[in-house]
Amino acid sequence: MSTTDVQTTETGASASASSDSTHGHDHDHPSFLAHHFDTPEQQFDSGKLGMWLFLVTEVLFFSGMFCAYAIFRMLRPEVFEGCSQFLNTKLGAINTGVLLFSSLTMAWAVRCAQTEEYKKLTALLATTLSCAMVFLGVKSIEYSHKWGMGLNPAGLFTYDPANPHPSGHPNYLLWLCIPFIAITIGVAIWLVVSFLKKNTFQFECAKPLLVVCLSFFAGVGLGTILESGEPAEHHAAAGDHGDGDAHAEHGDGDHADHAVADHDADVDSAVAAMEDSGDLVALETLAADESNTGLQNQLDARRRQYEVAGSSVVSDVDEVDGTIEKATQNVFTPRTAGVFFSIYYCMTGIHAIHILAGIGVLVWLLVRSIRQDFNRQYFGPVDYVGLYWHLVDLIWIYLFPLLYLIR
Repeated sequence: MSTTDVQTTETGASASASSDSTHGHDHDHPSFLAHHFDTPEQQFDSGKLGMWLFLVTEVLFFSGMFCAYAIFRMLRPEVFEGCSQFLNTKLGAINTGVLLFSSLTMAWAVRCAQTEEYKKLTALLATTLSCAMVFLGVKSIEYSHKWGMGLNPAGLFTYDPANPHPSGHPNYLLWLCIPFIAITIGVAIWLVVSFLKKNTFQFECAKPLLVVCLSFFAGVGLGTILESGEPAEHHAAAGDHGDGDAHAEHGDGDHADHAVADHDADVDSAVAAMEDSGDLVALETLAADESNTGLQNQLDARRRQYEVAGSSVVSDVDEVDGTIEKATQNVFTPRTAGVFFSIYYCMTGIHAIHILAGIGVLVWLLVRSIRQDFNRQYFGPVDYVGLYWHLVDLIWIYLFPLLYLIR
């Protein structure tokens, strides 16, 4: 055998060995393990580190809005105090409870993914999705009600205390529900078609998704009940409080006339008491001499002192405590109240967008759980989405007291 043949044989043997080694490596490489990771643990740790970095950017993103809130509330506390009266605390509390429960089901779903309990995992993911849809349904009621009253951001603020519930505006609730109605109809058609075609996988996917879609309308119904349960005088009282007790809607002119009359009566009584006193008689007698200018000045000063002391400015000084309740300006103007509602819609709206993004990812997890893609070594996607969902819930826990519980 020639030297060339020997080299060719060795090269072929080496290539064959390399091919066998690669084939063996691919055979040991699980399907869920990406090619650039050596072990499932390395893949999980890398993914979790990336998710934590993403959550840090989310915290920084919301921090800007929280700073804006703190600055504006420090500058105009009476505006935030008055405008918060228009936020339905019951709706905010219900949404808080719904999101807290969804955090529980999401954390439980992560555990079920680790233990390969696929049916329970699917049910818990569907429950988390249903809670998210209930949240959006309640929020739709809240938004549509405020838009109908004209409680909009600064550039669109049209609220009129004399007409808090104007007619002729579009049906905002219907416009908010149209996308969800279309999605629900589409999922229902998908469910029927998959059942008729006996496509088991698609049918199993469509069943929980239809329940999820219907949960939105359950939230709308719940929000409608809570919103209609508010007293009719609630918003009127809020407007009166927001006016800083100026009572623009309750006869400010009459109140001012009474104040002026009381002031004049106090001055007259003080002057009368001063004229009856012996000191005043003595001063007037001595001041009759035109050369006694000092006593004349003193007499004038005494009269002015009694007049000021008898006025409402001094007599009510103990009531002027500088609190929001004693403010005398109308906060319900586009320049003032519009700022509050701009911050309100910005913070709650972006939070709702994060809810929608979470719904999209949770649907993806739901489909994969029905396909049984997760196991004890590969449950990272469920864990990552769980971290994201907990952050969304945590942000709302801060938003609820800052916006709804100011008073």
